[in-house]
Order: sequence, then C-alpha cells, then structure tokens
Amino acid sequence: MEFSQFDDNREFSLSKFESMLKTNSILFFDSNEFENIIHHYLENGKIALAKKAIKLSLEQHPDSTNLKLFKIEVYIFENKLQKANQLLDSLYALEPQNEEIFIQKANILSKQDQHQEAINILLKAIEFSKETPDLYSLIGMEYLFLDKFEEAKINFMKCLEIDLEDYSALYNVVYCFDFLEQTTEAIEYLTVYLDKNPYCEVAWHQLGKQYVAQNDYQKALAAFDFAIISDDTFIGAYLEKGKVLEKISHHDKAVECYKITLALEDPTSFALLRIGHCYEKLEKNDMALQYFYKTVEEDPLLDKAWIAITKFYNKIHDYQNALHYINKAINIDGDNVVYWKLFAQINQRLNFLEEAERGYKKTLELGNYELNTWISRGDILIQLGEYEAAMFNFEQCHEFYPESEEVEFRLAGIHLKTHNTKKGLAHLQKALDLNYDHYFIIEELFPSIYQRPSITKIISEFKKASG
Repeated sequence: MEFSQFDDNREFSLSKFESMLKTNSILFFDSNEFENIIHHYLENGKIALAKKAIKLSLEQHPDSTNLKLFKIEVYIFENKLQKANQLLDSLYALEPQNEEIFIQKANILSKQDQHQEAINILLKAIEFSKETPDLYSLIGMEYLFLDKFEEAKINFMKCLEIDLEDYSALYNVVYCFDFLEQTTEAIEYLTVYLDKNPYCEVAWHQLGKQYVAQNDYQKALAAFDFAIISDDTFIGAYLEKGKVLEKISHHDKAVECYKITLALEDPTSFALLRIGHCYEKLEKNDMALQYFYKTVEEDPLLDKAWIAITKFYNKIHDYQNALHYINKAINIDGDNVVYWKLFAQINQRLNFLEEAERGYKKTLELGNYELNTWISRGDILIQLGEYEAAMFNFEQCHEFYPESEEVEFRLAGIHLKTHNTKKGLAHLQKALDLNYDHYFIIEELFPSIYQRPSITKIISEFKKASG
C-alpha cells in the first residue's frame, strides 16, 4: 500500500505540474515533489521538461542542495562542465561531506577522461558514506575505463559483499573474469557466492557459461538446470542449455529447450534458427525448412537465416532456390566474404560463369586470398576465353603462392596459349619440378596445348628423367 500511495502521489504531482505549464499559472510544490518530478523527466529523457521543473523548483526552494544537484546533472548532460564545476564548488563549501557532490564531481572528471582522478574523489566519498555499494560500483566502472580489470573486479566484489543481490555487480565481476581469462577463478568465486545465495538464477547461469568455456558440458548442463529450478521462466538458461545440448549432439533435447523459450516469450529469431538447425541435424528436412522460414518471417534482416535456407537448398542440389536466397543474404550484408564465395560456387554449379567470376572477384576484393578462390576465378576466366584477365589473376596469386604447381601449370598454359612460348616453357618446367603428377592440369584446361608434340615430348622426357 505504501508503494502504491507513493506512485499515486508522484502521478498527482506530475499531472499538477504539467497542468500548471499549460495554464501558465504558478503553483507551489514542496521540494520532495519537485525531486520526484525532475527525476521522472530525467529518467525518461525529457530534458526540456526537467529544466523547466529545475528552474521553477529553485525559484521556490533556492537553498535546496538536492535540487541544485539536479541542475548540475543537467549541466553535465549538456557538457557544460565549467558551470557544473562552479556550482559544485559552492555546494561543497556548504556541505563538504555530501556524497552526491563527490559523485557528480567524479562524473565530470570521468567525462574529461580523468578516470584516476575520478576514482580518487570517489574514494574520499567512501570515507564518510554509509551507503557504499553505489560508490564501489562507480569506482569499478572507472577502472574499466582504464582497462584495469583486476582493480575493477575487486570493487564490484565489494558491492556484492554489501548486497548479495546486486546482479549488475555480479555480471560485472564475471565480465572482468572473462576478460582476464580467469575461468577457473570465476568458477571458484561463483561457487562460493552460490553457497551464500543458492537460489540465484543469474549466478547459476554464469557458472554454466564458465563450464562451457572449459568444455565441461555435463557440469554446464547441471548449472543451467539449477538456474531453471531457481527461476523456471529464465529464458537465458534455456537458451544456453539448448546450445550445450547441440554441442553434445542431443539435438532433440535442444529443440525442447528452444521451444520452451518460444512459449515463455515472443518468438526470437535466434531460437527459431537454432530449432531449424537441430531438425536439420536430425534429418527432419521439412521441419528444418519450416523453422528457417519462420526465422526470416520473424526477422527478415537476419542474414544468417537466409544463409541457412541457402545452404539447405545447396545441400539438396536445388541451386536455383539456393541462388535466390544467397542474393537475399548479400542484400543484407554485402561485405560478407563467405556469402560471396557461396554465391560464386552456386552460380558455377548453374554454369552462370560470368556471375560466378564476379562472385570470386568480390571474394578476393574482400580479402579472401585462399588458393582455391584464385584458382576457381582463374579457371572460369580461362573457360570464358579471357586469357589476359586470367593471367593477371594468376600472377597476383603467384605473389601469395610462389611455390604452387597448380598456379605454375596454369600460367604455363596461358602463356603458351597467348604465344609467349619462352615464359610458358619456363613456368611449365617449374611446375613439373614442383609436382610432375599434376601435369593433367594442362591436359584438362588447355587440351590444344597439351596435344602439341613439343609439349608432349617435354612432359614425357621429364617423366623418364624422374623415373
């Protein structure tokens, strides 16, 4: 009843204040009412209304420190740091032990990237403050800005020593452990924490993730189960449990976990996509495709879902459909090298050589310098009779793979085809030296060159000499 009455009073004050603004009349509010009104506006990002309330409040209560602190908060938000500092100094002269003054001073220093100075100010505040969890949390955040994760971790731990249910601090402690790659230490800390707070679903969830990092999947599953026992509506625990079940190939049980999340909350594209992949692993192709389509209905901009559909059709050799859906993925993320390579491969299978070449070219432009990418593009250019472009492609490739017989044989064939006999024979000799057995490359890609008596003779003599 007390909380309800408080909310009613705040709503009444807000309604009264906004009515006053509309009528241009001046009504009196006590300082507590103003604090609630201003806090509400700041919390909801209504800065203009907050400023009006602050101006009026200080006209009615010019000596209120809390109202002046709200004014300072707005100054800081608007980056008017000099004005904020001046007002803070005047307040400090009156109330040198007011914790909030120190916090705002530290806030200003933090905005100026003076994080160590902000920490020093907050440490002074702790000397006379009774409610220290917030201060330790602020100190922890400043240490994070300085990339001092060990010091940050210690301060977030102090928050939990005072308030076991400060889950924001708990997440930050685990974040520090993760960044420091202290998985074993994180497990030890969470285990001790759970001895004190055994029904904390957040801690069980985080403990499970630490066990996953150690590939200890059975302990991870147990931790996620305890998280679910502690809160059977905790979606994060079901999702993590599903992911672990996938890792150990229990795809049917993973589907059950993901489906529970769909029942607890509006469907998420992540859960729908994972269900599709699980059904695919279970070789229930109709169900897999059904959930992939549900995923794109839920989130049409999720390129991973379009790729899942693409790969599904690619796997069953339905290349027309695969091409349709890879284009959708590329439209969402046109700089994804994997998508362009898949685009090229699908077009190649459909014998759309110009489009396939464009895909491989884009793949190379995006930084995929794998040998098979260069070779695939070059071979298509040879098929298209684009010998100059093919030569340039393989010369670029040669810079990355100077000892590849596959590249040497192709350069040999192209040079011989374009009547540069000297270079062609030099590349052919080097190719045979690297790996004679791959001479079939010339035979397959350049049959007219291979049938020349002079080339047949070189290959035969090399075979005899090697034999």
